[in-house]
Amino acid sequence: MSNVKNKARLRRAKTTRAKISTLGVPSLSIHRTDKNLYAQILSGDKTQTLASASSLEKKLIKSGASGKNIEAAKIIGEAIAKRAKKAGIDKVAFDRSGFLYHGKVKALADAARKAGLEI
Repeated sequence: MSNVKNKARLRRAKTTRAKISTLGVPSLSIHRTDKNLYAQILSGDKTQTLASASSLEKKLIKSGASGKNIEAAKIIGEAIAKRAKKAGIDKVAFDRSGFLYHGKVKALADAARKAGLEI
């Protein structure tokens, strides 16, 4: 990733996280790379990870399948929603970490909503 693109992404992330910190609710934070996708739910004060899921988990992504496509994002979205429900979390703020709300990011968020997580 070029330095200019990364700076723009971090600038977008900074403004989003400033808004989320005023809400004081748990946040669904994501990070994506070229090969993998990660999601975690952080407590309202950002000191604890309450639930997490990623494309590196062999249980979620079947062997031979890619962890970098939209289907994998949907699986991760469903998994993080189920783990959040198990931890007693129903409502979260969506921290997309400055990534554009498109493709894998959108698929993960939609799958989490469909599985019962209120974003």
